[in-house]
Amino acid sequence: MKWQGRKKSSNIEDRRGQHPQNFGGGGINPLLLGPLLKILFSKTGLVIVGVLLLFSFLTGTNPLSLIAQFTGGGNLASSVSAPYQPTAEEERMAEFTAVVLADTEDVWNQLMPGYREPILVLFSGQVNSACGFASAASGPFYCPADEKVYIDLSFFRDMGKKLGAHGEFAWAYVIAHEVGHHVQKLNGTLAQVQSKRGKIPEAEYNRLMVRLELQADFYAGLWAHHTHRIKGVLEPGDLEEALNAAASVGDDRLQQKATGRIIPDSFTHGTSEQRARWFKRGFDFGDMDMGDTFNASKL
Repeated sequence: MKWQGRKKSSNIEDRRGQHPQNFGGGGINPLLLGPLLKILFSKTGLVIVGVLLLFSFLTGTNPLSLIAQFTGGGNLASSVSAPYQPTAEEERMAEFTAVVLADTEDVWNQLMPGYREPILVLFSGQVNSACGFASAASGPFYCPADEKVYIDLSFFRDMGKKLGAHGEFAWAYVIAHEVGHHVQKLNGTLAQVQSKRGKIPEAEYNRLMVRLELQADFYAGLWAHHTHRIKGVLEPGDLEEALNAAASVGDDRLQQKATGRIIPDSFTHGTSEQRARWFKRGFDFGDMDMGDTFNASKL
């Protein structure tokens, strides 16, 4: 894929090197509870508590939140930053990601009037989102609550090593697929599917999830079609890389590799054949009307 020297998106939030404190919702850090009690029942502690209560009275601040912050608690969803030194390979991946995100913005701004561009968050290891705490093991994901795509760039290396999905356009497929979920958020499809959770049998809900994921694959192919049409960025072998990446994350292949068994009722993303075929359909037609997976007679 021809990407060097091209425009990069400004909608990148770099949280690499930040380590979220995942102790749950507010309150006092349980690891500090013992030392806190010793302080509170000492003479020094009584003076400290008195000062905090006075400050609380004068400012209207919750005294418990003051004590929590004083003892290292407070907003436990906050992050602790540490110096982060990415490798040259990772920096190259980050630049590539910013270019692909810019390409998705150009395409979807053309296809959807009033398109609201998502933020892409780069993280390392673990991250807090409006959808909850996640680790790199979860893989890239889209959070509709904050309209952000989250990616640990180590996933791109794992795609090649663990899934056999190599190449930069395989990475581009992943980014475009997650942006596809953002498109579904904007057009209401995502909310319609999620509203069914817990209201219909699990197997039926899983089938809806498959249709949702296959449509995001279609949107990724649609993006590739228009990006190449507008900018001529594809090189020989790029399409094959994306198709292989789509196939590598099929439910059947992942289940077979993990457990040696395939359970169709538990599928939530579609088979390898389906995922590659719907991506190819989006690439071939470049027409959003051709991506209605929810009314398709054959998936």
